[in-house]
Amino acid sequence: MTIAPAPAVPPEATLKPASGAMIWSALAVVYVVWGSTYLAIRIVVDADIPPMLGMASRFLVAAVLLAAFLALKSGTGRLRVTGRELLGAGVVGLLLLALGNGAVAVAEKTVPSGLSSLLVAAVPLWLMLLRVGSGERPRPLTWLGVLIGFTGAALLALSGGDTSAKPISVAILVGGTICWAIGSRFSPRLGLPKDPLVATLYEMLVGGSAMVLIGVLSGEPGRLHLGAIEPKGWIALAYLVVFGSLLAYTAYSYLLANAPISLIGTYAYVNPVVAVLLGWLVLSERITAKILIGGAVVVVGVALVVSAERRRTV
Repeated sequence: MTIAPAPAVPPEATLKPASGAMIWSALAVVYVVWGSTYLAIRIVVDADIPPMLGMASRFLVAAVLLAAFLALKSGTGRLRVTGRELLGAGVVGLLLLALGNGAVAVAEKTVPSGLSSLLVAAVPLWLMLLRVGSGERPRPLTWLGVLIGFTGAALLALSGGDTSAKPISVAILVGGTICWAIGSRFSPRLGLPKDPLVATLYEMLVGGSAMVLIGVLSGEPGRLHLGAIEPKGWIALAYLVVFGSLLAYTAYSYLLANAPISLIGTYAYVNPVVAVLLGWLVLSERITAKILIGGAVVVVGVALVVSAERRRTV
């Protein structure tokens, strides 16, 4: 794919102002589909697919399919980006996908999918702290929400002793949520391609390539035995490619470019409801009292933060 100094966007790619219906449709996709991806990731890693290589194939296949679709629909000119746009998309892909999503996959070798989603629900709290670091002054209600939310996250981390979760896996997952928050916070400032689909394409290419490198360095190829992978693993991986990457991640990229971050952050307290229920129904994951209490506390904290920040922007 060519890097040009100033790409001319074809008529089909001319961007229209975001409407409320488009924003809420994208949110609905992120709400439901991303909630289900925690279950799909758990099935993939349980089927003996190494986490980094599995997620790398997810995003690289999705990127190739998306590139083919855009080229056939609008011509290869639509895929041209400037060097700065490619760099910005690469940074976002590294933070959100390789380090953020990759951490989830690695952690879910031992962390139940429902518990993973509840810990990831703390992303809006990290986003708020990043805003404080940029010099913003949150409302008192926002600080209360952060305090409550992180209390819930601590309870969830401690609840790992009630499940198969290992402390190192919980720590990796928390680190991944911080990377995701950093990428989400600064993505509008990185000069991404103006076409959200093109931005998504390059983010997935860079993120997936970085995952391959991380997987190789950690010795995953030696643990990959294609003949031993169960059919459910391939089905779950296909679901992640089509729905988790092509549909939901594209919707999230669209939201980052067109919606306030406080509204986008609401996905963090809808996803866990979907993930916990699916993990319990499909994988019979344990839902302990500590997980329920910690999850409820996180959701309350995030809800307070989002509510306070939404009032501030009205």
